[in-house]
Amino acid sequence: MSKRATIYFEPEVHKALRLKSAEVDASISVVVNDAIKAQLAEDAEDLEDFAKRKGQPSVSLEAFLKKLKKDGKI
Repeated sequence: MSKRATIYFEPEVHKALRLKSAEVDASISVVVNDAIKAQLAEDAEDLEDFAKRKGQPSVSLEAFLKKLKKDGKI
């Protein structure tokens, strides 16, 4: 069962949603729901990856960039 929510979009975003919904022949609700589900699935995958790498040593961005520069990659 679906739940109702009021969401306010910027005019340009709303126009893009209307155009996208017409392009895929679906309602704005379906387009928004699909986008949110895709984002949530991506977030879940990221969290799984973080959990898998929990024990790995971390490297700071600064150290990594220095290594790339030292190796002539940048």
